[in-house]
Amino acid sequence: MVERKRLTASDWTAAALDALGRGGLAAVAVEPLAARLGTTKGSFYWHFSNRDALLEAALLRWERVHTEEIIALVDTDPDPHNRLRYLMTMTLAPATVDRPGHSVLLALQANASHPLVAPIFARVTQRRLGYITGLFTASGFPPEEARRRSLLAYTAYLGHTNLADASPELVPVGAEQRDYVDAVVATLTRR
Repeated sequence: MVERKRLTASDWTAAALDALGRGGLAAVAVEPLAARLGTTKGSFYWHFSNRDALLEAALLRWERVHTEEIIALVDTDPDPHNRLRYLMTMTLAPATVDRPGHSVLLALQANASHPLVAPIFARVTQRRLGYITGLFTASGFPPEEARRRSLLAYTAYLGHTNLADASPELVPVGAEQRDYVDAVVATLTRR
């Protein structure tokens, strides 16, 4: 008899987040995930009461990993200008890099009004904008100007993510990508 690995709620959540990024909300389905994980639906019900509970856990994981952990990583640099550059470098990464947070973002944008998605999506957007606004404020911009620049930075990220998904061949890579990030940061911080 083959012994199966005991799956955790985290295993299910990671699989659900991956499925969400690959196929949208419809891809977060118990039976296909169980098959992919090599287990039964019984394992799922050991950890989650229903699909919505799994979806919510996946969304919270996305928020933690692709917002809070990135902010914590960026915050290791004491200089706000360097933090902005680092953040833009990470978020405008070449299309050739596996970007699961970006594919999940695209799936969530398409379902932003879904009752489980809407509050988390709104909270993540507010958190990201607030963080970027703080970077501009720490760089010496007045609060209202910092907010406008954060909106510009975030919409540049959203547009870049959509372009990388639709036409990855148009996204700069290598030295061109570094020059692109430099130009974006220079534009965003120009006085």
